[in-house]
Amino acid sequence: MDGDWQRVVDDLLSRVTGPMHFRLVLQPAVAIFFGIRDGVKDAHEGRPAYFWSIFTNSHDRVQLLEEGIRSVAKILVVAVILDAIFQLIEFRWFYPGEAILVALLLAFVPYLFIRGPANRFVTWKNSGNRPGHAGQGVSKTS
Repeated sequence: MDGDWQRVVDDLLSRVTGPMHFRLVLQPAVAIFFGIRDGVKDAHEGRPAYFWSIFTNSHDRVQLLEEGIRSVAKILVVAVILDAIFQLIEFRWFYPGEAILVALLLAFVPYLFIRGPANRFVTWKNSGNRPGHAGQGVSKTS
């Protein structure tokens, strides 16, 4: 069993310098784009921060996770396919568990961590720009 874990760690580390290492930047960048897009949408709909809601809203937790996975499903599929290609080139074998792990690390984790801050930033920005807000806007004097 220890040999299997060592192989997984070695395989994961080989992705940093191996062929197709550009995806280690490209896939998180695309996931971040979609996370920002969905965070802005959440802010406009008045929804709470995504990541925080997953932990604090047990009633909607499964629905929130499903929504997040649906939002990045295409990115996750592409990440698995790219990792499968990498594995076939580098190892001449395919390890599906590693491909799923890499896809989650490169696509879902960045999405998860950026969606909430994007929501909070847009909410903060919008609340500070409303007329009549403390220190902002135009005063009504006749």
